[in-house]
Amino acid sequence: MPHSKDSVLTTRATAELLGVAVSTAQLWIENGAIPSWKTPGGHRRVRLSAVKRLMQERGLVAPTASAPAPAVASSTEFLPSATAAYPVPHDEAQRLLALDAARIVDTPPESVFDRLTWLASQATESPMALISLLTAERQWFKSRLGVDAPETSRDWAFCSHAILQDGLFVVEDAARDPRFQDNPLVTGAPHIRFYAAFPLLDADRMPLGTLCVLDSEPRRLRDREVRSLRELAALASEEVQRRVRR
Repeated sequence: MPHSKDSVLTTRATAELLGVAVSTAQLWIENGAIPSWKTPGGHRRVRLSAVKRLMQERGLVAPTASAPAPAVASSTEFLPSATAAYPVPHDEAQRLLALDAARIVDTPPESVFDRLTWLASQATESPMALISLLTAERQWFKSRLGVDAPETSRDWAFCSHAILQDGLFVVEDAARDPRFQDNPLVTGAPHIRFYAAFPLLDADRMPLGTLCVLDSEPRRLRDREVRSLRELAALASEEVQRRVRR
């Protein structure tokens, strides 16, 4: 049945309009990105106009000729880049929506994440460790150890490659890897030669970023180090998911 001028939508109908998982739509609703209210039975409901407004702000639909021009988005960081100079996942638009919904980018440091980067560094004997989140424009570090910069350009992010796969991504010697040998993070500080990461996943297994370890010397990970990094990445993912549910 076609929607009326301003229909009342369920969470599932909202998800279908946005082209995301039901759980992701629920996060947007619970976080207030889409205004909602509760029915007497405790179910969330939203107006079609609120969903359309969000879609227009995020560039997910083109406004009709009769519709007013959408408000200018406060940032393009959560919109896919049309001229990306880095590898882009096939579902980058949905990934960026999920990252925006998580509302974790640019939040203050938290000891629970700092403990995980410290443990990752210790478990793999790596001098540098990061929890990195990838917007369309930058990689921002929720936690960092051994790295001074709080963020870098997305174009420089090794993590853009890491989120393209489910498991471990390793660069044993960046200076000999054509993908990275001219990267400013390799040719300049912090002079990365070794990189290893597991994706940081939300509840829908959408990769928001990574937990990674780095070294200024070429090297490999031992099996026990791989397992340690995998488990710590899972813990970091759970922490992100826990904050989203609040």
